[in-house]
Amino acid sequence: MRPPSRPPSRPPSRLPSLTGLRFWAALLVVLYHLSRQLGELPLISPLVWYGRSGVTFFFVLSGAVLAWTYDGARVPVHVFLRRRLARIWPLHALSTALSLAAYAAIGAAVPVGAALWSLPLLHAWLPATAKGGNPASWSLGDEAWFYLLLPFLLALLTGRRLRAVAVACLLSGPLLWFAGAAVDDTALRSWLLDYLPLTRTPQFLLGVVLGLALRRGTAPRVPLLPAGLAVLAFHAALVPWHLAVPDQRWYGPWCASQLLAAPLFAALIAAAAQADLNGRRAFGQRPLVRLGEWSFAWYLVHEIGFRCWLAAYGRPDGTAVLLGVWLLLAGGSLALAAALFRYVERPLERALRAGPVVRLPRPRRDSAKARQRSAV
Repeated sequence: MRPPSRPPSRPPSRLPSLTGLRFWAALLVVLYHLSRQLGELPLISPLVWYGRSGVTFFFVLSGAVLAWTYDGARVPVHVFLRRRLARIWPLHALSTALSLAAYAAIGAAVPVGAALWSLPLLHAWLPATAKGGNPASWSLGDEAWFYLLLPFLLALLTGRRLRAVAVACLLSGPLLWFAGAAVDDTALRSWLLDYLPLTRTPQFLLGVVLGLALRRGTAPRVPLLPAGLAVLAFHAALVPWHLAVPDQRWYGPWCASQLLAAPLFAALIAAAAQADLNGRRAFGQRPLVRLGEWSFAWYLVHEIGFRCWLAAYGRPDGTAVLLGVWLLLAGGSLALAAALFRYVERPLERALRAGPVVRLPRPRRDSAKARQRSAV
């Protein structure tokens, strides 16, 4: 095994490549919805047909970034939770209102009850309300649960426990996949494995373990190119699987798309973070970081526009027309996301976070003894 990566004497407080990677994960989700709702484009759609795995990336990334940021920080739990709600709730509330307005405008049923459950971020715990008032917001219910767990995880995850917890998280994907065989109802199985916060927790926990290992300098080195190629190869392998097995089967590609997604994304996140720590910004160029900053708003609003287009014009005919509609809707929703980030998300987050300045510690240098233990 390669020796663990060592952060420099004064590691950066931020890892810009991880922000840049957020854009690619959001793009994967957007292309997935375009393919499923608007129509399939050759070459692209088969590879992104199970692009919902982009949300898995966000869960792993969330754990890694929060652990990197708050490990060793003496931040009261109520301050941490206030900061996290300031980050996600204002745009969640606004996008839910936009989604409900879109439902009403196109004459569809307006899920008022589910929307009410989503406002306190409790909607993902029940099958009937999991998608809330805005279908993309289901993941925020899971994130809220993760935020509640994090202070306890940081207190419990000492160096000796990290490896055991990492192994348990890596095994959880295959174990949950096989457990799906016990559930015949496709909709119930989908909620249990895809939406329920408890079954998504190992993905976040894997990210937490990764973030702590990166911060403490005990993460094994991960080369960037092989990590990226492994993610691409996994999604490519789902193409023949899709042709051979229906999604409704527990062993079909729909459930299998979560089989290895979390560990592969964790490897990619580790490689990108280590590149930053070594002074090489693999995904940290300014334009890509800016796109990554817009990605949260893009994720929340893109499907609303797709829904309205389908109600007004239906699915496009012909590859050229479909490509044009793809570009129009993806580009238009990204432009809206940029405006929301600048005029809504960022200002409201700053306003809601107002209070005493919280000074977060810099990542500490790893000791030689810790590096030797992690290399065994």
